Amino acid sequence: MDLSVVDLSPVPDGGTAADAYANTVAAAQQADDLGYKRFWVAEHHGMETLAGTTPEVLLGHLAAETDRIRLGSGAVLVNHYSPLKVAEQFGALDGLAPGRVDAGLGRANGSPAVDRALETERHSSDPDGDHTDAVKAVLGHLHDDFPEDHAYSGIAVPGGDDEPPQPWLLGSSPSSAAIAGELGLRYCFAAFIRPQFATRAFDVYRESFTASTLPGGVDEPTGMVAVNAVCADTDAAAARRRASAEASYQRMKRGTVGTTPGVEEAIDELGGVPDPTPETLPEGDWPRAISGSPETLAGLFEQLADRVGVEEVMVQQIVPGHDAALRSHELLADAVGL
Repeated sequence: MDLSVVDLSPVPDGGTAADAYANTVAAAQQADDLGYKRFWVAEHHGMETLAGTTPEVLLGHLAAETDRIRLGSGAVLVNHYSPLKVAEQFGALDGLAPGRVDAGLGRANGSPAVDRALETERHSSDPDGDHTDAVKAVLGHLHDDFPEDHAYSGIAVPGGDDEPPQPWLLGSSPSSAAIAGELGLRYCFAAFIRPQFATRAFDVYRESFTASTLPGGVDEPTGMVAVNAVCADTDAAAARRRASAEASYQRMKRGTVGTTPGVEEAIDELGGVPDPTPETLPEGDWPRAISGSPETLAGLFEQLADRVGVEEVMVQQIVPGHDAALRSHELLADAVGL
């Protein structure tokens, strides 16, 4: 099994964005050393607790701080930008890290104020069609793949000389899976957002899949599932750390987004330590966050990957404390034999 990481650049309690970026760099370097396949960074706007707003900027720095690992976006939100500008960003990154860039493309709306500030249209009569057109345009610009008589033919996008960026379509719903399948692109499902749709989304992806005619596409379904998971030496210790994720989700349900309580504060809010994630999940049960010892999580990753038919798991964490996050990544690498 391949293992990857997506990092949100959380701002440490009492810290700054500079601290968050330094932690992201350290996590990327550790993942590079441990043998993780990819390290992706996210795009979130208007949240004081998350510094990951501009993956294209952060990835340029990570290109100079890592050697082997693939670097990508989880995701660049193409509904906020022109396709040409997105293509230019990935072309520049390809020049900085030739042959190891993933162009993770997604869509999401923020708060009304954030969308207004980004000059993003919140309402569309055909959102799936708009997203499909935007993704196709990004790849057309990135690979200079427009017909000769097209208005954009001949617009140059500088990049590297090796393997061009690999496009991935990211989402958390069956509709995004259908778009990825119809375009013949790699697909990553965010199970830490809507785990209840994971199995259905990959079914839709395969049912709708057509071998791609787009540059950078694939001939057969190729997927990855992203899960929230925290690892510790024992199941009990890991469940204790998972309390922060569980409390954060409860806060989101109440309308408080982007905050991560400390472990003790989270346990107090939850009324106790969460039960350890069972070693075998009942059929149809897909928790929003899982935890365990290395042995437990290795087995859980296999179970969840088998359910959706993929061979790569991407790990996202909501855990206070940079050292705890690095230790979790270290234990996971040992668990799956990276």
